[in-house]
Amino acid sequence: MISVTRLNGEEITINADLIEFIEARPDTVITLTTGHRVMAKESVSQIIKRVVAYERAIRIGHWRGKRRRVWSHAAAGDTEV
Repeated sequence: MISVTRLNGEEITINADLIEFIEARPDTVITLTTGHRVMAKESVSQIIKRVVAYERAIRIGHWRGKRRRVWSHAAAGDTEV
């Protein structure tokens, strides 16, 4: 799961495994495999960094705890939001 910010400033969490593609038109549009679309303030590259950080954490075993963690911009190493 990753956190993104909608254009109205609301932070939401989306399932990174359901991202089909991300477009910049000029706002960032995330299209999910479910057909839902989310417009986000973050750039395409920022979202990709978050997805990569999330996937890395899963693959190296940091996802073992009973509580799930949400990967936000801080976890992905983003400095700009």
